[in-house]
Amino acid sequence: MEAPQKLYLLDYGAGNVRSLVNAVEKLGHTITHIDTVEDFARADKIIFPGVGAFGYAMQALRNKGFAEPLRAYIASGRPLMGICVGMQVLFEGSNESPDEPGLGVFEGRVERIDSSTKTVPHMGWNAAHVVGAHTTQGPDVGGDRRYYFVHSYAVPYTACGRQQEFVHTATRYGDEVVVSSVWHKNVFATQFHPEKSGTAGLSALQSFIERDLVRSSDLAEISAPATIEAALTKRVIACLDVRANDQGDLVVTKGDQYDVRESSEAGGDVRNLGKPVDLAKRYFEEGA
Repeated sequence: MEAPQKLYLLDYGAGNVRSLVNAVEKLGHTITHIDTVEDFARADKIIFPGVGAFGYAMQALRNKGFAEPLRAYIASGRPLMGICVGMQVLFEGSNESPDEPGLGVFEGRVERIDSSTKTVPHMGWNAAHVVGAHTTQGPDVGGDRRYYFVHSYAVPYTACGRQQEFVHTATRYGDEVVVSSVWHKNVFATQFHPEKSGTAGLSALQSFIERDLVRSSDLAEISAPATIEAALTKRVIACLDVRANDQGDLVVTKGDQYDVRESSEAGGDVRNLGKPVDLAKRYFEEGA
């Protein structure tokens, strides 16, 4: 009888990993936390989620003595899946923490998304466009599915340099196109959060856990950034605080400990932030 796969979770202390554990368990698998350096040798596969700052993640890995064992694990050819900051630290560095080097598995740096032309962070459901055709079966991502993103920093997708060796999907956010997943040899990593992406995310996780995702060759050609289409799903504001003012008009208001009136010095009227229909229309048109 074949021994069960030893799936491990690399948590450097950023927290917020419960949703990932729940997703893995929903797929019928168990996952063990890496507590010591020796656990890297025991693992058949590792999932490496990350939240927060690039510099904190790298410092935490080094402080725990995990940075070099992680590099050795990757070099051994065993599968690794990175998520969000867990993908970013695989690159050479980040403008978020300029003096903190990354693991250097992939060429390139993480840069801040331009906030002068759009809202930052990039938050919401967006597509991940596969940038080239593979001869081997790859991770189960792409198509018309949407994935949950929440990040202010990303690796720009340029289709230049060595990106054809490792970029798997790219995503457009406004006037920028970023790398949304990488796949090279035994490493698969996503900028989006599969554990928070519903059935689409579960499929991506399942493909990593249950298949051997080994990319054995580079792509001869990958999509130009200009061909990556916008696909950010509109977000809906679920609740506006609407009530009638003293004149009987419906208005959107905002209360302070249930008090929705202005101070007596300001007239004591119900705070009026605007008409509900007008505000809803504005929010929708602005992509809220």
